[in-house]
Amino acid sequence: MHTSQKPIGFWSAVAMGIGAMVGAGIFALLGEASAISGSAVYLSFVAGGIIALFSGYSLGKLGARYPSSGGLIEYLSQAYGSGLFTGGMGIVLYLTAIVSLSLIAKAFGNYAITFIPAADSPLWHHLFSIGIILLFVLINLGGAKDVAIWERITVAVKFLVLVVLSVAGIWVLKPQLLSPSHYPPVNAIFFSLAITFFAYEGFRVITNVAEDMPDPGKTLPRAMLAAILLVMLLYVAIAFAVFGNLPVARVIAAKDFALAEAALPIFGSIGFYVIAVTALIATASAINANLYAVTNVTYQLAKDGELPSLFGRPIAHSREGLIVSGVLIVIALLLFDLSEIAAVGSVSILFVHLITHLGHLKLIAETGASRVMVLMAALFSLLAITLSFFYMAHHLSHTITIFCGFLAVAVVTELVLRKFSDKKICSRVTD
Repeated sequence: MHTSQKPIGFWSAVAMGIGAMVGAGIFALLGEASAISGSAVYLSFVAGGIIALFSGYSLGKLGARYPSSGGLIEYLSQAYGSGLFTGGMGIVLYLTAIVSLSLIAKAFGNYAITFIPAADSPLWHHLFSIGIILLFVLINLGGAKDVAIWERITVAVKFLVLVVLSVAGIWVLKPQLLSPSHYPPVNAIFFSLAITFFAYEGFRVITNVAEDMPDPGKTLPRAMLAAILLVMLLYVAIAFAVFGNLPVARVIAAKDFALAEAALPIFGSIGFYVIAVTALIATASAINANLYAVTNVTYQLAKDGELPSLFGRPIAHSREGLIVSGVLIVIALLLFDLSEIAAVGSVSILFVHLITHLGHLKLIAETGASRVMVLMAALFSLLAITLSFFYMAHHLSHTITIFCGFLAVAVVTELVLRKFSDKKICSRVTD
């Protein structure tokens, strides 16, 4: 196990979790979620937070028992062994992370070009989106300490701005806008989990810094639950502030700029630009935290022989997997329209979580976790997946194909890697 000489403590871990969660999810997708659940979107955030809390409990207990930079990959290996199944799940997790980072980078580009009146060309959007990825690849090459320092600074800024917006918005809200008479059918509220859970999925990055914690058995579970609780409270407060000041139609029309739009009636044009700048900070912070986690995941996969060895080779204070991931993110930015990928990302993460929680039940004697709590984590994940599939089948049917494609690519990639690995072993034996 890797031992860091620059350890990450409780608040640094909490900051990384918040930094990974409060990014594109709340800034870029609030309008999309409101198109499904309207002014009742806060209920969807509560439901998503509850699912995340149960998952956080299960993953926190696993991380306390098996501290590893690989996070979920290590837990899957402990439960199912380092075989085809675990390798396939690891690649699904990796692909989901790459796509999520691409979406976050695109959200950064969307906000950045609003400050340049003449930036009508897609070239400007690509320039900002690719530039922010390259910047944080360089920062992550500095190691865990540099990542933690940046997270403490950016999380403090965006958390403070969003808290001020929430408090001010709630103070002047119009109760009639939040009346239950405006709510859509109950099933629509829960169908929006296909979007809103994406706003929480970043909490898993805390598991990837377990090796850099002086006392992961104590620090990891506490940091995990604290980060999720703080973010859930923030999301609910933001939802009240936004929908208590703007009609649903105006929020939907604003799309990616719903939070900035909500600041207009409260603070005027200055508020709009303050929130827009905060969005840039938030998306940048999410990229930073998720890049660090992805690098640790690819290192663990390479160590287990489930990715090429170059992913685990040292470079500066990081691994070459960081460079490869950066390249793949840039390629995704240039090739794909990621407007519906949030749903695919949510379902993919929930699927890996479900498999992990089921595996945890096999390890319950070693982790000392509550069997009921872990079982609830699995059941809630399954319920969220089912609701998401129902929604996607009726409104985003092609995203189901994309998700199945993720699984197929993961299985084929793992089979090819294992066949290649077996040939190398046979070659060495023959020689």
